[in-house]
Amino acid sequence: MREVIRARGHENVRAEHASTFEVTTDDWLTPAGDCILAVEADRAPADFDPAFVEACRSHDARVTCEVGVDGGTHVGTVTGRGHPDLTFESDRSAVARTSDYVDDRTVMVDADHAAAGFDRELVDALRDGADLVVTLRVERE
Repeated sequence: MREVIRARGHENVRAEHASTFEVTTDDWLTPAGDCILAVEADRAPADFDPAFVEACRSHDARVTCEVGVDGGTHVGTVTGRGHPDLTFESDRSAVARTSDYVDDRTVMVDADHAAAGFDRELVDALRDGADLVVTLRVERE
């Protein structure tokens, strides 16, 4: 199962956060938002298919997030897992976390890296305003 979010970069994208990365529906970004990869997302977790959400609500769920810009020129992949407490209720942003903390924005826990782990060429493209495609996939282990 998969969910796709389309968003765009912003001049203030820094992608330096060590424990999270985020894609938001907001149309603005301040320099303090060092976990945010992109703005103006066309979807948020509250829009996801209930079957996808249910599949993610298990410690046995493996969640993979692929982010790509410039028609696939720059791609990054993050792998984590699901959690029984995931709600996918946020209508504003999707957040992946390296920890096991869960709130209404969380779409993945125990991610193998956060914003700071993305390739700097990908981050530079986002800072230049590139369009971003985020593909979330879930599988049961």
